[in-house]
Amino acid sequence: MKKLKYLFLLLVLPIIGCSDLEEEPISELSPNGFFKSIQDVQTSINGSYGNMAEEAFWGRKFSLPLMLRSDMVGIGDQGTSPRRKDHDNFTVSDDNGMIVAFWPRCYQIIAGANEAILGGNSLGISDETLNPVIAQAHFVRAYMYFHLVRLFGDIPYFDAPIQDIPASAEVSKTSQADVYANIIDDLRFAKQWLPDTQPSSGLPSKATATAYLALVHLTLNDFQNAYNEAKLVIEDEAKFGLELATDFQDLFDATKQSNLNEALFSIDFNGFRSGNYGQDYTPALTGIRGNEFGNIGGGWSVAVPSIEVYNRWDGRDYRKAVSLDTTAVFRGVVQGFENFQEKDLLGGDKRNIQSAYIAKYARFTGQTSNGNGRGSEHNYAQMRYAEVLLIAAEALNEITPGTTEADGYVNRVRERARNGSDFPADVSGLSQDDFRTMVLEERRWELAFEFKRWYDIKRRQLGDDAFGAGGFEEKPSFSAARDYLYPLPSTEIARNSNLLPQNPNY
Repeated sequence: MKKLKYLFLLLVLPIIGCSDLEEEPISELSPNGFFKSIQDVQTSINGSYGNMAEEAFWGRKFSLPLMLRSDMVGIGDQGTSPRRKDHDNFTVSDDNGMIVAFWPRCYQIIAGANEAILGGNSLGISDETLNPVIAQAHFVRAYMYFHLVRLFGDIPYFDAPIQDIPASAEVSKTSQADVYANIIDDLRFAKQWLPDTQPSSGLPSKATATAYLALVHLTLNDFQNAYNEAKLVIEDEAKFGLELATDFQDLFDATKQSNLNEALFSIDFNGFRSGNYGQDYTPALTGIRGNEFGNIGGGWSVAVPSIEVYNRWDGRDYRKAVSLDTTAVFRGVVQGFENFQEKDLLGGDKRNIQSAYIAKYARFTGQTSNGNGRGSEHNYAQMRYAEVLLIAAEALNEITPGTTEADGYVNRVRERARNGSDFPADVSGLSQDDFRTMVLEERRWELAFEFKRWYDIKRRQLGDDAFGAGGFEEKPSFSAARDYLYPLPSTEIARNSNLLPQNPNY
């Protein structure tokens, strides 16, 4: 990677960001004058958090393609934007409007973290005062690069603000291996210095950094370290204040999320908006068009599970009822999904499809600042304690198959899913291969529609099966030689085609 000197990027710190954080809204930061105290460092970090809750990142542009790229969700309303359908169909080009929009937003979030680290280190204060604060910035930087490296492969890597504009036009890619090494270094720093607990899941804790280390190692097939890190979180769950929510539904009820102890890190929407900040489009994009439930104006019928998700999900699993809507209210009458399209007779909408819809985000939005649930109060958990248990189980099965310990981690997750039924049954006595298959399916159901499935498909190289005949979604356009990576955006290639070559087969 060509090392860049410092160019101070203008960072817009949004007034509206995480509802549990105090932010000092400002328009520009000056590298020579802004950082006077540790509070200024926190303000810069809060700007990165706020930029996560923006339309070009988790509000819509970044999160929707992740959901569509899985084998669980497809396009409902075929009249929606082609740039969305291209992600669903694996026909994405380098000028796709979603990628072109979220790429600079990702680097703006990283820039905020880099500014905080540089500014904090310029204060000349003790490690004990400084490091617990800038550890948040190290986590944010690792979080963002972890997304980017999984989606794009080799990428430009910046570990400091850019100062030399001509040099910035000559930046080259950093190898995936080096990016992952830097991610691990950042997470280790965060693990060392972050506090055991935080007042809000919108702030990362020591457990957050440790859990992400586990997931990074799992992604790299470093199963021993994945298990070691996940085990540390599990052994100290009481110290970290972690527990599984009693009722799975509460995890997706915006009015109850802040009182739970399962999320290790969340992107926090708060029911307000300022321009594109605080705009959460997921309830609208996943909601049933014309649905009168909740009095939010109905959804847009864009991202909809395939009927195979409904057909193959055992109805005794309580998570199915929480995750899927099979009814809607039209003209004051509750209707089943076979009637979602019956506009003239029942009040539905022809743009709906006859399938169960995602319920996790449109059912209980809390306060909303805009129609269709946009600007909800949802906290989008980026990591839940249930996932840590499943990481430990998956990694341990690869190291030492057939342990009751690994069985026990899955069984803790399944116990909640039963909710009084006899399904799913406790796991015991599976072969290594069968356990591997089971735990990936358990992740499918436990984390359904939580923007995780695509990453599982990629890291386990499941694309040909997932999108082939017999999969949940048959996608003839899927190519393993191309589609495990996004194309780099054409806007970046145009600026620097020699040093930023396009990904293969685009």
